[in-house]
Amino acid sequence: MAHPWPILAVFVLIMLDFHGVDPAATDLDTPRMPMIIPLHLSAPNVSSHRRSFNDDFNRRHLQNSDLPNARMRLYDDLLTNGYYTTRLFIGSPPQEFALIVDTGSTVTYVPCSSCEQCGKHQDPRFQPELSNTYQALKCNPSCNCDDDGKQCTYERRYAEQSSSSGVLAEDVISFGNESKLAPQRAVFGCENVETGDLYSQRADGIIGLGRGRLSIVDQLVDKSVISDSFSLCYGGMDVGGGAMVLGGISPPSDMVFTHSDPYRSPYYNIELKGLRVAGKPLKINPKVFDGRHGTVLDSGTTYAYLPEEAFVALKDSIMKEISVLRQIHGPDPNYNDICFAGAGREISELSKIFPTVDMVFSNGQSLTLSPENYLFRHTKVSGAYCFGIFQNGKDPTTLLGGIVVRNTLVTYDRENDKIGFWKTNCSELWKRLQVPGAPAPAPNSLHMNNTSNGSQNVPPVQPPNGLPTKHIPGEVRIAIITFDMLIVVNDTSTKPNLTEVADVIAHELEVDNLQVQMLNATLRGKEYQVKWALYPAASAEYISNSTAMSILLRLKEHRLPFPKRYGSYQLVEWKVEPQRKLSWWQQHLVAVAIGILVTVVIGLSSLGVWLVWRRRQQTLGTYEPVGGIVPEQELQPL
Repeated sequence: MAHPWPILAVFVLIMLDFHGVDPAATDLDTPRMPMIIPLHLSAPNVSSHRRSFNDDFNRRHLQNSDLPNARMRLYDDLLTNGYYTTRLFIGSPPQEFALIVDTGSTVTYVPCSSCEQCGKHQDPRFQPELSNTYQALKCNPSCNCDDDGKQCTYERRYAEQSSSSGVLAEDVISFGNESKLAPQRAVFGCENVETGDLYSQRADGIIGLGRGRLSIVDQLVDKSVISDSFSLCYGGMDVGGGAMVLGGISPPSDMVFTHSDPYRSPYYNIELKGLRVAGKPLKINPKVFDGRHGTVLDSGTTYAYLPEEAFVALKDSIMKEISVLRQIHGPDPNYNDICFAGAGREISELSKIFPTVDMVFSNGQSLTLSPENYLFRHTKVSGAYCFGIFQNGKDPTTLLGGIVVRNTLVTYDRENDKIGFWKTNCSELWKRLQVPGAPAPAPNSLHMNNTSNGSQNVPPVQPPNGLPTKHIPGEVRIAIITFDMLIVVNDTSTKPNLTEVADVIAHELEVDNLQVQMLNATLRGKEYQVKWALYPAASAEYISNSTAMSILLRLKEHRLPFPKRYGSYQLVEWKVEPQRKLSWWQQHLVAVAIGILVTVVIGLSSLGVWLVWRRRQQTLGTYEPVGGIVPEQELQPL
């Protein structure tokens, strides 16, 4: 089994496994229309295998129509955080939340200010009393009611023993400045109690994209504001980020589709019929992929899980192709991971060592998985990787989590009962998304059957105008970013709390507080000139180019909402310092120091033993017993 990426505890619970609908909250189903929303990576705090115990959905069908999209960025990183998040705004005035993107859940929920048992998350809790448009959902025959019979309630329980429960309410939901879709009223859950991984995760809650009346997609489709489709695109290994589109988009001409039967299960399933490793078909009965819920796509799950027969065949076949690598123990002793050392740290080189895996669909089309689609980095051994595909216990369901669709645009075309896949650079895709009806982004020389690694071979889009004039060195590992900020205060009698400012910067740049450090600060009248440093996360050795570019863009475009009492800020200067290539002595300094220390200790110990022995020998040589016979000594003359 895959570990819930402990990153910090994490969360890495990939909370998005199977989130289903619990009877506590009734779901009504219906078709909908397009909207585009950016996806963001979040800290891992949710279990990778989350499944609701009960889920019902009714099929709804909508006619196609040309409607606006809601385009949203994705944040975080799949394995570092355990999930991806997007930004959603609730209320009037809007209150911002980081929500895990989950196709296995229907209800969208956030912690309420009245929550009796909620953990500390990324953003403040939702405060209904501050929203002019908030309205509790009154008890009615189509919902479960609270003990007083006044308000509708919901409850969700997951396989990793976490749960969320609260009341249902309606308010205005908006999707950010990059979305063309106007704010809409929608029903969401206001949490009163959360347990397990949900309590400890960094993300605020979940945005439900599953099938069901309470799904945000269903609600928007019912209002005829988007078409009945949405798309997700997860960034590649070590990159993260991505995009989400609520509503229809024009699919690329070479997008691969597979049928998705809405009656097959409550989840989004595909018709997987076979696997190939390095082009060679595995001897597997196609029916193995049709057990229980079939083959399910779940954006909230981190890894992939196969029935025993398929897993064993896939594992054995891949291991035959990489016999030159040395098998090692996994990073977490609690899990029996299959890991290999000696592959090197460069992702672009993985395809030369690890084979491609083809997923073959019932219509004969196939999706090629690069090594980044089934491997994750070993967190304790440099250049080592582990399988991100596991045996699904005795469960015959095939569950495909986010790792399988890294750098792959996945379109959930619910109106036409099909799901499409297209290889692309997801970390850059959100910049290229077009409005409905416009031509799709030109394919990057990376096609479905290309064996090269997506995150390395897809050229990034040129950054928008307005970037700082300096260039970030291409393909360079960044060790530190420093930037000078000029803060103009409104009230000279109030000294800015720079620790609080550091927390604001970390929050808005989506990094840990410990990564942001103040180097120095100078006061000149009403202006503070502060030099900040941004370091790599504790779990990383460097900052990626894409992450650095995103950070500098936000700083340059003044996207940091300062507390009003601090006034405004201006980015004066910034500097990027690449990671220096260490010499052999620097790389092995610790080992050399330990070797010298051990040699010195052994040498001193040996010398001490020899001195003690020699002294003992000398003592034995001069010892005379009492009464012993000795030669007469000649008396000295007086």
